[in-house]
Amino acid sequence: MIDLRSDTVTRPTEPMRQAMARAEVGDDVHGEDPTVKELEQRTAGILGKEAAVYMPSGTMTNQVALRIHTQAGDEVLLEGLAHMYVYEAGAPAALSGVMCKLLPGVRGIFTAEDVKAALRPVNVHFAPTRLVCIENTHNRGGGSIWPIEKIAEVAAAARPAGLKMHLDGARLWNASAATGIPEKEYAKYFDSVSVCFSKGLGAPIGSALAGTKEFIARARRFRKQFGGGMRQAGIIAAGALYALDNHRQRLVEDHTNAKKLAEAIAGIDGLEIDPQNVETNIVIFKVLTMSALELADQLRQEGVLVSPRDAQNVRAVTHLDVTSDQIDQAINIFNKILSRPE
Repeated sequence: MIDLRSDTVTRPTEPMRQAMARAEVGDDVHGEDPTVKELEQRTAGILGKEAAVYMPSGTMTNQVALRIHTQAGDEVLLEGLAHMYVYEAGAPAALSGVMCKLLPGVRGIFTAEDVKAALRPVNVHFAPTRLVCIENTHNRGGGSIWPIEKIAEVAAAARPAGLKMHLDGARLWNASAATGIPEKEYAKYFDSVSVCFSKGLGAPIGSALAGTKEFIARARRFRKQFGGGMRQAGIIAAGALYALDNHRQRLVEDHTNAKKLAEAIAGIDGLEIDPQNVETNIVIFKVLTMSALELADQLRQEGVLVSPRDAQNVRAVTHLDVTSDQIDQAINIFNKILSRPE
């Protein structure tokens, strides 16, 4: 099968497995796992932050950040299709007791004016606004990259209002690979940054949360409270370390494959996409002649897996386990299916 459902389906390469098998380990809850500590230090350095903490998932890193930045009854500003709002199981309300105020976005990107318009007067009737969250790249936006100047503008609007800034950077690696802008240049506008190792980088498990030493000390408490304390986690941390060293630069291959797929889809009758909107490894296209579910089922029967996003839209994601030749095969299968008589 050519699996284009998500970059979360990547499997560890053989060299990564070897690194994991050799990993030196200890009890991470006690702060004694040397491989985890190395991963945390390396991640913090890449992001230009004082410290980082390793966690099982990006949902946990995002929600721990929310828990630290806010109190129950506070309000958080984020774009209406943000992962933290749509795909994290209601965690902002369940775990932190906060309200989400949704900002309008274009492919997941909002403006400084949107932030200013959302701010409430200081009044006992209103929930205090505490935090602005940005997702870069933006999943539901089709892997869209936040222009760094827009991030700077949002930060300039948020800071005078006393707001903190959190970056859901699950695919920040993709943004940096596509633009050439170092991760720390994006991260400098934020009080906390979440990054994922198990998507484009191909590690089997894990994300990290970065910030000041004081912030990360509190994060360790909430990681434990949320059930994320791990013991001999160096075995999986070694996979993430290998990915940092060996898989970040190759992300441009995934972007090239995504663009190739998008350009081919644009030329197929019955499908609709603007290839200019494909900036990284996520391809979202509209199906005109059948439902998204029907197309996904026909593709599956021919050996290609994709994700129906809604009734008419489909998402395909390129990654470490999909080659350029396999993209060519997938394109041929798309053509075969869409050329069938109705």
